[in-house]
Amino acid sequence: MAITNEDNLKKIISHAKEYGYVFQSSEIYDGLSAVYDYGQLGSELKKNIKEYWWKAMVQMHENIVGIDAAIFMHPETWKASGHVDAFNDPLIDNKDSKKRYRADVLIEEYIGKIEAKNEKEAEKAQARFGDAFNREQFLATNPNVLRNQSKIDEINARFKACMNNDDLTGVKKLIEDLEIACPISGSKNWTDVKQFNLMFSTEIGSVSETANKIYLRPETAQGIFVNFLNVQKTGRMKIPFGIAQIGKAFRNEIVARQFIFRMREFEQMEMQFFVRPGEEMKWYEYWKNERIKWHQSLGIDQKYYRFHDHIKLAHYANAACDIEFNFPMGFKELEGIHSRTDFDLKQHEKHSGKKLQYFDTELNESYVPYVVETSVGLDRTFLAILSAAFQEQKLEDGSERTVLAIPAFLAPIKVAVFPLIKKDGLPEKAQEIINQLKYDYHCQFDEKDSVGKRYRRQDAIGTPFCITVDHQTLEDNTVTVRDRDTMEQQRVSISALETLFKEKFDVRKLLG
Repeated sequence: MAITNEDNLKKIISHAKEYGYVFQSSEIYDGLSAVYDYGQLGSELKKNIKEYWWKAMVQMHENIVGIDAAIFMHPETWKASGHVDAFNDPLIDNKDSKKRYRADVLIEEYIGKIEAKNEKEAEKAQARFGDAFNREQFLATNPNVLRNQSKIDEINARFKACMNNDDLTGVKKLIEDLEIACPISGSKNWTDVKQFNLMFSTEIGSVSETANKIYLRPETAQGIFVNFLNVQKTGRMKIPFGIAQIGKAFRNEIVARQFIFRMREFEQMEMQFFVRPGEEMKWYEYWKNERIKWHQSLGIDQKYYRFHDHIKLAHYANAACDIEFNFPMGFKELEGIHSRTDFDLKQHEKHSGKKLQYFDTELNESYVPYVVETSVGLDRTFLAILSAAFQEQKLEDGSERTVLAIPAFLAPIKVAVFPLIKKDGLPEKAQEIINQLKYDYHCQFDEKDSVGKRYRRQDAIGTPFCITVDHQTLEDNTVTVRDRDTMEQQRVSISALETLFKEKFDVRKLLG
């Protein structure tokens, strides 16, 4: 029986739990839906992703700085940003299964099935024509593909028109016309579509005499916008410049599923780039190119990525696209790149009564800057890396292994050190090597089971290199270094290990 994408996702979820990457939150109390904890290895991988993003975004750009804004903000912030009035998802209930769905996701998944047909057509043609196959030409000329694409375009156009006109009746009609059924009951008996606000609210001791309701931030961008002048003045920043931030955000997702892809508590890595009005499209294209380069620097095959232009632009944007990743559940949004115009700063000017303008000495004038945003989900990046890295391999000798081929520079454990046996001074020698390497790399000592089983264990957690200390080590100070990806082994002097690993884990060539 063929392995489905859903089966693959289940395997990844199971593997993530078994090896300490991701646990269901509050699991001993039967868990909390769409909330997850990162385990001992997951927290390391998360930290490494954040550090690599920060290096690429802040450290490598002299005109980009970072901040860490508070999660709680004055409630007027969210009125100004439009979240109080417009931060909604269109929801629809199935009357028979009593399950609730996002209407846009139902339509998106229907389109995904049509896209899968086109992909299947292309795969069949590839198998038929081999190296002579021209994929782009095939997709542009094949009658079946063109018919399917025409249907996709028609659906997108109808949905866009409905959303732009707030025509929720039209959205329901589209679902009915497409004969979309509830995945659980198979029924097409739908309620009307309604809008649902996604913000979590809570109360604070005292914001003012009349109001003590505040919100958990649904995005991290507003913390940057309200600090625009603080950063610009104290950092003596000149336009164009950016402000970056990594932080938690919270959304009361009614339809939260697909593991850590859509959670109620998640983390964003984003940068707001402030530019002269009229130059935003130039910078929008620049950041589209820079961000796809960053993703491709992770070493994941380019076929996993694609750009997708937004059907419906957000109220603040004049251009927007997503970098999508081919997750086990299909192509989904990984990062958003948006030209936000001057909407946010002007709204905060209006609601706060404070000027948020920049005096441009070259133009000798003041203006409210335009903004280009790049916002990538940390948890989604984590899932993308895990999904691409998870492999079940059949080896030449007939045996099998499960390996997480995580890019070496991101791997939670960089080096595992094994004494061949638990005596004759080998454990002590192995510990000496760890003491030498641990200042630069996260290392793990492992002396349980045979060396072969230890290799398999380290393959499963994604450790790029294993060092075995044997009796020859005591004679000539050499060890066996085994590569996770090739499984090749080489004899290396202990004194050469630091140089070897410095080259293997160096990110300079990736950031250049």
